[in-house]
Amino acid sequence: MVSARRRLGDFAERLAVQHLESAGMTVLERNVRVAAGEVDIVASDGADLVFVEVRSRRGAPGLAAESVTDAKLERMWACAMDYCEEREADHETARLDLVVVELDRGGRVQELEHFPALELQPG
Repeated sequence: MVSARRRLGDFAERLAVQHLESAGMTVLERNVRVAAGEVDIVASDGADLVFVEVRSRRGAPGLAAESVTDAKLERMWACAMDYCEEREADHETARLDLVVVELDRGGRVQELEHFPALELQPG
């Protein structure tokens, strides 16, 4: 049996794929397991190899984007580097993106926002 959380995540990932493709990106893989963890979406954007984290929340505006901490970004970079090593891809072209899907309590999409080129905050 698939949990409500998993169904929400799958739905958000499908929306993210549609958004990325409509923005001209090519989705290469989804839900990729590497040594450091899992990458939600791997895409290409011109010469960039893009590792996309998809976050979604129902009924809690703003919390999905805020849930991506520096520790999560570090894990995302580790996954990106593992992916590049495993597939002999150029890690110099790697970038991290975030797609946030905000839903109301009834499950209707309120907002989809794409944050390209995430960076760790100094400090």
